[in-house]
Amino acid sequence: MLKDGELSVDELSDSEFMRYSRHLLLDEVGETGQLKLKQASILVVGLGGLGSPAVQYLAAAGVGTLWVADFDHIEMSNLQRQTLYDMDVLKQSKAETARIKLQQLNPEVEVIAIHQQLDEQNLPDFVSEVDLVLDCTDNILIRQQLNAACYKAQTPLIVGAAIRFEGQLLALDPKRDHGCYRCLYGTDIGEQLNCSNSGVIGPVVGTIGLLQALEAIKYFTDTGVVPWGELKLFDAKHHSWHGLRVPKDPACPVCGLKGEK
Repeated sequence: MLKDGELSVDELSDSEFMRYSRHLLLDEVGETGQLKLKQASILVVGLGGLGSPAVQYLAAAGVGTLWVADFDHIEMSNLQRQTLYDMDVLKQSKAETARIKLQQLNPEVEVIAIHQQLDEQNLPDFVSEVDLVLDCTDNILIRQQLNAACYKAQTPLIVGAAIRFEGQLLALDPKRDHGCYRCLYGTDIGEQLNCSNSGVIGPVVGTIGLLQALEAIKYFTDTGVVPWGELKLFDAKHHSWHGLRVPKDPACPVCGLKGEK
């Protein structure tokens, strides 16, 4: 039951009309698209260099419910690229700090902090609560577990990655006929490279994180084309993009014939 003066998710308040006025001017978004964003729920796993800018733009855009997950705490070395944080919140929980800052940015949205490590046991419960998942992690194991959980729940997934001067973006829809993350990257990929052991230039991570947010907004507002099943590769040194389709592996235990049994 709605409280006195509270509007349902089927209408915009006066303050929301003001806040999202630049969206409402767009024929591709308008009031209908903004209401779809208000009714949407997204799980963002990882609140580092990718998740930090992504959640800021999703909250600013008016995504109704944001589940923000990270078990880590803020360190000095994060501040080079994780733009959601500052010196005042060092050693504090990323998830809880993100919740506070996002609510300050936009009190109209609901932000739920998950300060715990997600794994194959608890991921299905969280994935089942949302309409879309953003993978903003830097760990191959959790990426594979997220991929499996999303395919089991039939929940779309937008994956981002960045290292050194290179970025990757991959949008996956379990209902479409393309390969999944497991098809692209098997479980045995040798030594895992990440920002901690290989470095990264900050704006590259921000670029990919913002594109994850952009594709999420496009998905909910039915705007343009989301590049489902296409791996986008960004080379920052030469400012170039390349794309390749991800074919479905019939033997994939997640999305192939073996996984469908």
